[in-house]
Amino acid sequence: MTPNAPDWLTARPIAHRGLHDRAAGVPENTAAAAEAAMAGGYAIECDVQLSADGEAMVFHDETLGRLTTAAEAVGARPAAALAGLAVAGSAERIPTLPDFLARIGGRTPLVIEVKSRYTGDLRLAERVATLATAYDGPVALKSFDPHVVAALRTLAPELPRGIVAETRQEDPAYATLAPSLRRALSDLLHFDETRPDFLSWRVDDLPCGPAFLCRLLGQRPVMTWTVRNPDQRRHAETHADQMVFEGFCP
Repeated sequence: MTPNAPDWLTARPIAHRGLHDRAAGVPENTAAAAEAAMAGGYAIECDVQLSADGEAMVFHDETLGRLTTAAEAVGARPAAALAGLAVAGSAERIPTLPDFLARIGGRTPLVIEVKSRYTGDLRLAERVATLATAYDGPVALKSFDPHVVAALRTLAPELPRGIVAETRQEDPAYATLAPSLRRALSDLLHFDETRPDFLSWRVDDLPCGPAFLCRLLGQRPVMTWTVRNPDQRRHAETHADQMVFEGFCP
């Protein structure tokens, strides 16, 4: 089957969580970061977490403490309460995904990362798929979780879907996963289940067998994350089709 990977998916550099600059009052995953990315001519990558009442919130962390004055899990508060929280002491608030999509309005490609705890809970994937399918603009969906990506084949078959991966699993969050799942993640052994249209691989792990073979033989584009310095940028240009970047303007 030919991958559903339109040209816009890799046509321009992708601003990681928007073009954010916390020191300038433009925090990650906010409307201001999205506007800054669009002003620079970039695509946007964002993350979503699930609120207590089932809304997709544009926020990276599972808990609120790093970026807000609250400390509990994102999933402990309803969307209205989350949307009232200031992000990183700025004038920006946590956006709902419907509000974020309305703000972008199809002006630039958007890649949405569906966060997961690898529990089999598909409520967030279902909500994102519903919103993204109805959205009038270029949008792609991705996740680290193969179960989520496989579900998106049914939930949003017309949208590009990708798997996010890294070869060296150094994040402590991986410690809770079964060794068989960890191997499947790093070696792309779930491919027959997920059938991703694109890959999103950690830049410092490239080149690697799974990404190389998918790009060469499977005709699947590889975007790479997160590019933060000139050496990583040169690496991305050699081994990937586009970069997810932060900390500079390409």
